[in-house]
Amino acid sequence: MAQRQAIKGMLNNLSKEQFTEFCDELVNRKEQPWVALNKVEGKSVLDIMKVLLSTFNEKAVEVAAEVLNEIGCNEARAKLLAAVVEPGSSNMEATGGPSSENGSRDSEHFVDKHRIELINRVHCVADILDKLLQEKVITPSIYDEIMAIQTTQKQMRELFSGPLKAVGLRGKEVFYRILAKEEEYLIEELKGKK
Repeated sequence: MAQRQAIKGMLNNLSKEQFTEFCDELVNRKEQPWVALNKVEGKSVLDIMKVLLSTFNEKAVEVAAEVLNEIGCNEARAKLLAAVVEPGSSNMEATGGPSSENGSRDSEHFVDKHRIELINRVHCVADILDKLLQEKVITPSIYDEIMAIQTTQKQMRELFSGPLKAVGLRGKEVFYRILAKEEEYLIEELKGKK
């Protein structure tokens, strides 16, 4: 589903109070670009959707998911992220884990939360890098740099410290989906940990 439709659907499904909280949190974000109060105050769902798309461009869904997380609307966040996943990629537990499997006790993404275990236990790094390159989460030069590293642990550490830090929520969601396919048993085990 297109980013525009996903955001519109999410905003339409918020209660009046949640919509107000969403707008308030959007204005109070600490990161740039900022949204001015007059852009959201008293505006409709369509207006807010346009503000998100024009202000954040391709990161609009990521920012909307971030805001939903901040106001505790984890179900709406999960639906939004699921709506922008490519068709045929099995709903992927769109939250990447934390809000659906482990409750909403923290906002840390699944791959960040389990970073150490993923670094130490993932062994099919080349296959994962191939798919990350194919999905354009990493560039060919980053792919080459990481592939040149000798051990899988060092490769994973480099992946976490550079590219995954830079790509944000949507990139982490793609990484999580790839991990769920390539390292199915490990991910199932980690999802079971509280």
